[in-house]
Amino acid sequence: MEEQFILRVPPSVAERIERLMNESAAASSNPDEASLDLSFSEDGRNGTFMIGNESFPASLLDLPAVVESYKTYDDSVLIKTADVGQMIMVREENDPAPEGVEYKHGLTPPMRDARRRRFRREPDLNAELVNQVEKHLINIMHGVSVNQNASVIGAEEGGDRKKPPVARAATKQPDVQEPAANGEEAEPDRSDTDESEN
Repeated sequence: MEEQFILRVPPSVAERIERLMNESAAASSNPDEASLDLSFSEDGRNGTFMIGNESFPASLLDLPAVVESYKTYDDSVLIKTADVGQMIMVREENDPAPEGVEYKHGLTPPMRDARRRRFRREPDLNAELVNQVEKHLINIMHGVSVNQNASVIGAEEGGDRKKPPVARAATKQPDVQEPAANGEEAEPDRSDTDESEN
């Protein structure tokens, strides 16, 4: 597996990096101008990006979604080489630092503000209500009934619980045949047992 990262730089820095990559180091008159360096502070999230003699502030940010990276040798078969979940963002000296450690946008225009638009928001739950519901579920699983007023009936009272009365099934009335729509007598309903006797 390869180690990969995404380096996002301002347009002016991107032009200089592209020029450096296209030129060979031997062709450059000053080797200091051809140097690139990236160093981070103790927290591992903020650092400095050096290109030549200029330095730019950099930040390590988490992406809102994992980005897969692929490689091809013949322009038809793609081979997955890495999952990238972080990005190093280099900014100009006067640009504000990003808020937090998570970048709210993705890498492409459709993923703009992806955290808010594409992912479900965590529900606002009252911890006390969750604990109360959990206790009720445990009581129900142990066979103790809980009424609407949240008082437990049965085990705490120490008495026998009475079973609710069972509703009796309605008595079966004899089948009455209804006349057919065309005025003729309707055939009696036949059950499976009638056919098996024949």
